[in-house]
Amino acid sequence: MSTTTGLEPLVDQLISIITNDGRNIVGYLKGFDQATNIILDESHERVFSTKEGVQQIVLGLYIIRGDNISVIGELDEELDADLQLSELRGHPLKPVIH
Repeated sequence: MSTTTGLEPLVDQLISIITNDGRNIVGYLKGFDQATNIILDESHERVFSTKEGVQQIVLGLYIIRGDNISVIGELDEELDADLQLSELRGHPLKPVIH
């Protein structure tokens, strides 16, 4: 299955992207191209910490280069809305090393 075919059902859906440098960016998939460059709307970055809750940094309309993407996944909006992000603790992800 090609990436293009795999992403088509996710257009206008809430997705989470893990980048090669360990960032977690969440937003609505608005578009993509053959190089898996991604356009997100209403996006934010979730910054994890072991000392305080998850911070959400508003990014708005955001483009991510395809060669900087490690993982793309669909989020369940109901389950995500029920998360108490301010109470979650976790180590930040480390960058991907090739």
